[in-house]
Amino acid sequence: MTKNNWPALDFSEIQDTMETLHQWIQIVGKLRLRTMPWQNHSWHTTLYITTNGFSTHGIPHNGRIFQVEFDFKKHQIIMQCSNAGVQTMDLKEQTVAEFYNEFFEKLKQIDVNIKIHPRPNEMEPAIPFAENHVNKHYNPEAAVKIWQAMLKANGVFNEFRTDFVGKASPVHLFWGAFDLAVTRFSRKPAPLHPGGMPNMSLEVMQEAYSQEVSSAGLWLGSRDSPMPMFYAYAYPSDPEFGKQKIQPEQAFWSEDMGEYFLKYEDVQQSDDPEQTLRDFLQTTYEAAAKTSGWDREALEKQS
Repeated sequence: MTKNNWPALDFSEIQDTMETLHQWIQIVGKLRLRTMPWQNHSWHTTLYITTNGFSTHGIPHNGRIFQVEFDFKKHQIIMQCSNAGVQTMDLKEQTVAEFYNEFFEKLKQIDVNIKIHPRPNEMEPAIPFAENHVNKHYNPEAAVKIWQAMLKANGVFNEFRTDFVGKASPVHLFWGAFDLAVTRFSRKPAPLHPGGMPNMSLEVMQEAYSQEVSSAGLWLGSRDSPMPMFYAYAYPSDPEFGKQKIQPEQAFWSEDMGEYFLKYEDVQQSDDPEQTLRDFLQTTYEAAAKTSGWDREALEKQS
């Protein structure tokens, strides 16, 4: 069931499909990592939400442009190149190893020959894709719910982004942690990040957090934390950040994580999900800007 067109996300129902999709989007996302020119904070690596699913958008390569899209209406992977035909493969019950082998065979059919780092990032254990026979579940209904939840959040995140005239990231899907995120920057440098993400280099983490940020996103949950959540954090975080009054009332601060959280369910079940999420995004940003001393007059639209 849905409320206000926001799909209900029951972690127990989406978990197996989500864990398999997480592996698959890592494989596809690594094409951008390998081929795109480096952009600050790893923006060149991300995927994007589309009318049909998740997409790489156009990737320039050897004088051409190719694109890969997860189409959750047709339940297919669609591969296109500017000077070649279209290749497709079905999204279905299959192991990561089977997906990996078929995917690169299909890419060769449109003359795209790229080698990626063959292990996932930001997860443990990092089983090589070609050897992963563990993740193999694909429930079309679960996949659609995941995409539609991202789609609804994507709209609010993009609206939230427009009120900020300072540096802000696109709204993008990070395949490392499988989270949709948007980030604002204060224009001030940040202290070196300590790292700590599994299978992620310290150098990449430190470049990603080289500037002071206020970031928010949607994360689908994990076995250790089985609850889809909206999150918001600041880096660096002032000791007063977690003591601020945040809306809506269901939002809460996690001392262990150093972040604010709002259950996806609380947004989905509210009378006005978009406004509920907007309130969370705005008040957590204000908390970060206030406690870290951002120049809000210079960074925000003035009415």
